[in-house]
Amino acid sequence: MNKAAIKAGIIGGAGYTAGELLRLLLNHPSVEIAWVHSTSNAGVPVWHVHEGLVGETDLLFAADYDLGSVDVVFLCQGHGFSRKFWEENPMPAGLKVVDLAQDFRDESEGYVYGLPELRRDAIAGADKVANPGCFATAIQLALLPLASAGMLGGEVHITGITGSTGAGVKPGATTHFSWRTDNINVYKAFTHQHLAEISRSLAEAQGGTAPTLTFVPVRGNFARGIFVTAVVDTGASLEECRQLYERFYAGAPFTHLSDRPVDLKQAVNTNKCIIGLEKEGSKLLVVSAIDNLLKGASGQAVQNMNLMFGLPETEGLRLKPSAF
Repeated sequence: MNKAAIKAGIIGGAGYTAGELLRLLLNHPSVEIAWVHSTSNAGVPVWHVHEGLVGETDLLFAADYDLGSVDVVFLCQGHGFSRKFWEENPMPAGLKVVDLAQDFRDESEGYVYGLPELRRDAIAGADKVANPGCFATAIQLALLPLASAGMLGGEVHITGITGSTGAGVKPGATTHFSWRTDNINVYKAFTHQHLAEISRSLAEAQGGTAPTLTFVPVRGNFARGIFVTAVVDTGASLEECRQLYERFYAGAPFTHLSDRPVDLKQAVNTNKCIIGLEKEGSKLLVVSAIDNLLKGASGQAVQNMNLMFGLPETEGLRLKPSAF
């Protein structure tokens, strides 16, 4: 592709994921944003909603959209919207789609599951990609090397803590500052909606056998990021496990194994997943940290777009972490 050749459209432009997508695409050397659709904000300058973009763009939210005018469309609406959208809109020939909702993560209707560390070659040849969920990304990246080696035969105990932006831009009782600050709580214990896609991927990596996942999600008192811990029984040594992870992610530009304790700020504001390993007796602890809005959503969407258009996977995604 020539520079500035890809014309992109965004459906559902007012939410957190769309705001981060805009920030990335405005600075992407091979992309031009053709339009950003938002029914509720039509005619309003984009930066009036995404205030961090002041001085970055003069785009206005569009009331209408023309799918034939773009090369790629990003669907940033809520879960259940995407199926309805395609029932109402014919898909032009040659259009590529990156869907950030969960509607097609089961790879139905020709979609490819968009976790590059698992599906890189398939994504590169796809016209339709279903972006993974944020918890799903962090947990799969924590466990895929073990699954690939058939080491998830027993129960896997997982805890994941997420920032308030994971609940979306619409205010709610559990995202209100006075509730969220200095507070944590468990929600959807053992039943989180991302478990289905996690189990599918791990079963595929492990030759068809899905591990038993015991997952406890936690609401954290910070804005963004996901910090996952997973505990697995294994007789392999720590060094053997480290070598396994290094081999598995050798070609993955955004997933890194750290030899020091992992903290969330290493990942926030980046498209990275930072993984740490510790071992005591038969217990292997895997730590996985991502930014829920970037590697868990919009950054991974751009990573998938890059692969779909034959661009360098890292293009437009060299971001500095918010380490201080």
